[in-house]
Amino acid sequence: MRHRVQRKQPNSKMCFVCGLKNEFGLHASFYELDNGEVLAVFTPAAIHQSYPDRVHGGIATAILDETIGRAIMIRHNEEVWGVTIEFTTRYRKPIPVATQLRAVGRITVDARRFFEGAGEILLPDGTIAAEGWGKYLKLPPGKITAFDAQEQEWRVTCLPDDPAEVDI
Repeated sequence: MRHRVQRKQPNSKMCFVCGLKNEFGLHASFYELDNGEVLAVFTPAAIHQSYPDRVHGGIATAILDETIGRAIMIRHNEEVWGVTIEFTTRYRKPIPVATQLRAVGRITVDARRFFEGAGEILLPDGTIAAEGWGKYLKLPPGKITAFDAQEQEWRVTCLPDDPAEVDI
């Protein structure tokens, strides 16, 4: 199904998942879609593998956790972030390195103090490689850590291949 990108979400400097200056990171880009989901686009490298040519399960969980956790920003902009309380991953297919992949996340429960969400990592052909479910505490960034958006370079970085529409 085709979806329009409503907005690109910010990246930071050193986050493992979205940090653009983290030499070991995934450098994922996140997009808010017209159906209320968040799409992550990333290309894991050889340093993200466990078995040869396969993404480490912890890396798969990290991208799912981040993608689902960012879905709350659609409803609350950047005033509320999620702190993971619990997370479960189910691995269905091997996830290749050196391949552009997508993860999709959505909110399934939005309560006053917490939210729950689900998501998938999709292979290039659309097959689901891994699924995740998480529960998150809602907090403003300043209650999580001493967050300085300027110091962390928390901003939207437009790239030439940012999509206007995507097929999921």
